[in-house]
Amino acid sequence: MKYPSHPMGDVMSTGARRTTPALVQRGEWSTVTDCKTVLAVMHTLPYAHRLKHIIALLRSDLRVNVVFTVAPHAFGAGVPEHLRDEGITVVPWKDAVRTEFDLALAAGSQGIDQIRAPLIRMSHGAGHIKLLRRVRDGEPRTPGLLSRRNLVRAGRVVPAAVALSHERYLDVLADSCPEALPVAAVVGDPCHDRIVAGLPRRDAYRRAFGLDEGQRLVTVTSTWGPSSAFGRLDALLPRLLGELPADRYRTAVLVHPNVWAGHGGWQVRGWLAECRRRGVTLIPPDADWESWLLGSDGIIGDHGSGTAYGSLTGVPILMARHPGRDIASDSPAAALAALAPALSPAHPLPDQLRYAAERYRYEDYRRVGSLLTSEPGRFNELMRSLMYRLLGLGEPAFAPDTDPAPLPPRLTAWGPGVCP
Repeated sequence: MKYPSHPMGDVMSTGARRTTPALVQRGEWSTVTDCKTVLAVMHTLPYAHRLKHIIALLRSDLRVNVVFTVAPHAFGAGVPEHLRDEGITVVPWKDAVRTEFDLALAAGSQGIDQIRAPLIRMSHGAGHIKLLRRVRDGEPRTPGLLSRRNLVRAGRVVPAAVALSHERYLDVLADSCPEALPVAAVVGDPCHDRIVAGLPRRDAYRRAFGLDEGQRLVTVTSTWGPSSAFGRLDALLPRLLGELPADRYRTAVLVHPNVWAGHGGWQVRGWLAECRRRGVTLIPPDADWESWLLGSDGIIGDHGSGTAYGSLTGVPILMARHPGRDIASDSPAAALAALAPALSPAHPLPDQLRYAAERYRYEDYRRVGSLLTSEPGRFNELMRSLMYRLLGLGEPAFAPDTDPAPLPPRLTAWGPGVCP
C-alpha cells in the first residue's frame, strides 16, 4: 500500500530546513541512519502501558527507530507527563500525521485513519470487554474496538493488521466487520504472559511492598464508568478498614486510569483522602499494576480488566459489583462475574475471603484465564513476527524472552498517615 509523500520540513528564509523532532530522528541530524521508523501512538495511559511492552520487542535493533506521539483522546490526561518521566521524546500529533512511517502501533481508534503507515491495531485490556454504548440502525452491539465504525474509514479497512488476543475473536470480527478478517492475526496477550511469568516471584513482590510474614494484602480493583466499583468505594473502603484487623491486613486500591483522567488526580485523591489517611494505599495510575495483583492475598473487584487478570494469581476474588449488560457475554470479565462469589453486605469480610479461598480453587478460574488468550506464553514471539513482517525485515536471531512484571519501588511504610 502506498502512502502519500509530503515535504520533510518548511524552508526558512535563510534557506535552511526547519525540522520537527520526529524528522530530526530520521533525517540529516541522525546518528543512526537508514532505520525503519515505527510510530507508537499513545492515546491513554492504559494504551501506553500495553504499547510499551510491545515496543520493547524492538528496542535493541539498530535497524529500527521508534517515534512516539500522543493522539487526541477524552482520557488522554497524564500521558505526555508519563512519557516524559520515562525519558521519551514526544512528537506533536500534528507533525506525526504529516510524516510517513514504515509501521505504526495503536491500541485505540481515534485518529488512526490520519496516520501514514501500515498500522497494527490491538486491544488494551483483558480481551474485548465493553460493548458499543450507542448502536446505530442495523449495527450489531459488538465490542467497540472490533466494530466496523472503528476499523473502516471511507469504505477502507484502516489497519494493516488487527492483533487479537484469542482465536474466538475471529468469529466476532466475522460478524462485526468481515472485511477486516483478512488482516486479523491472533497474537495472544502480553499482560497474561507477564503475570504468569511473575507467579514464581510472589514472595519478592510481597517483600517489595514491605509486607511482614503473616500479613495479607487485599487489593480493590475498579474499572471506569457508571457500573464500576469506584462509585461505591465510599462504602467499601471504610468497611475494609473497619473489618480487616490492621495488624494483619493491608489494603490497596487500583483505580482505572480513565477515572484519573476523567475526574483529575486532585479529585480522585480528595475523594479517597480520609481512607488514605487511615492507611489505604492508592496505586498511581501509571504504575505497573500487575505487580500488585501478584503480591495480593485477595482481590475485591468489578468487571474491569484488573479483576479478570487477577484470576491468574489463584487468590480469592470477591465481586463488588455485577456488570449487568454493559459487557460482552463471552468476555473473561463476564465469565468471572458468573463464577466469583458476590460481596455480601451482611457478613464479615474476613469470613467472606476465607469462604472464597476454601470454596473456589485455582482450577475453577482456569476458564477465565483460557478466555484471556488462546496463545499462552507466545505473545512476544507472535507479535514480534507480525511487526517484522510488516516492516519487511528479518527478525533478530534470538527468541524474545517474556519478562515478569517488574518489582515495584519498595514501599517502606503502611498505616495511618501514610499516603503513597
